[in-house]
Amino acid sequence: MTKIGVFIPIGSRGWFMSTTSPETYPTFDLNKTVVQRAEHYGFDFALAMIKLRGYNGPSEFWQHNLEAFTLMAGIAAVTSKIKLYASIALLTLPPPLAARMASTIDSIAPGRFGVNIVTGWQPKEYQQMGLWPGDEHFKNRYAYATEYVKVMKELWETGTSNFDGEYFHMDDCKLSPRPSSHIDIVAAGTSDRGMQFVAEECDYNFVGAGGKINEPQLGGENAQRLMQAAEKTGRKVGAYTLITIIADRTDEMAFAKWEHYNEGVDLEAIEWMGQQSGADKFSASTSTAARMAAGAAQILKDPSQAKANGGPKLIGSYENVARMLDILAEQPGIDGIMLIFDDFITGIEQFGQYIQPLMKSRNGALAKSAAA
Repeated sequence: MTKIGVFIPIGSRGWFMSTTSPETYPTFDLNKTVVQRAEHYGFDFALAMIKLRGYNGPSEFWQHNLEAFTLMAGIAAVTSKIKLYASIALLTLPPPLAARMASTIDSIAPGRFGVNIVTGWQPKEYQQMGLWPGDEHFKNRYAYATEYVKVMKELWETGTSNFDGEYFHMDDCKLSPRPSSHIDIVAAGTSDRGMQFVAEECDYNFVGAGGKINEPQLGGENAQRLMQAAEKTGRKVGAYTLITIIADRTDEMAFAKWEHYNEGVDLEAIEWMGQQSGADKFSASTSTAARMAAGAAQILKDPSQAKANGGPKLIGSYENVARMLDILAEQPGIDGIMLIFDDFITGIEQFGQYIQPLMKSRNGALAKSAAA
């Protein structure tokens, strides 16, 4: 059975750079409701991103954000089964403190917490706090992340770290209490170096679903690249692919929503994204930053092609979205699918009531949620 997760709306506007998309102002109550309803419908996991500064522009895209660890600590206390992942911006916290925070949330929800590693691609997030180490960080960020994760793992597994590397130097560093069980580490590396880091140090990788609109057959490309990287390390690493869902009773109604969001596309936000993602002069063409910069440049060259969200998405009737999700689930190497919704409360209900019951890849989840 393919796992299903939700990328919860921790930032304003969710994932749409548009003034006509749902505002999705981030609050604890909103995110609590999303995760609780996801748990009700048998979702396997929920992920909270970390974003410390939003984009310029009238849509206020990601200009209002909660913090992932404290949010997930609160949600951990009001859920009982769903796995929770919180993202950490590595440049903002030393690894022993991050390890202790994770161990604390594990005491709230034993065995249900994991950490998502964010190396940082938007300089302004860190410059505003005086934490940006310079553009050399772009080139060194996965070496930095590797040492960071090794320190956390030592503390979780043994309670002591004397790690002595290029970036971190521990001196009989202690952690107690330790977690009740293994804490999953996930990341979203898409460059070859990012894939290598995941294959060496992580349990799962969040990969793009490929394509643009209604192309689920392309969703396995990055998952296959991850499988190749994992073969070199001999470790088992799972791939979770990310896709946006815009659904309704008919294809026409679903596409009407998408066109409405595009009417309010925020070109200023897209320009900001391009400037920030283009700052990494060391990035490979397969990296997230490089793909964002290229997409923004293309749109600004021809604004008539601008869309509210350039990521991969499935748009259509409940039946067609269910069919396409099954195609995506069948792609080699994919262990799970993480969903973004245009309107999260409505989207979760649509998925749970009308889409998931039609998915062959989720039959086991229906039985599990019915028995709960």
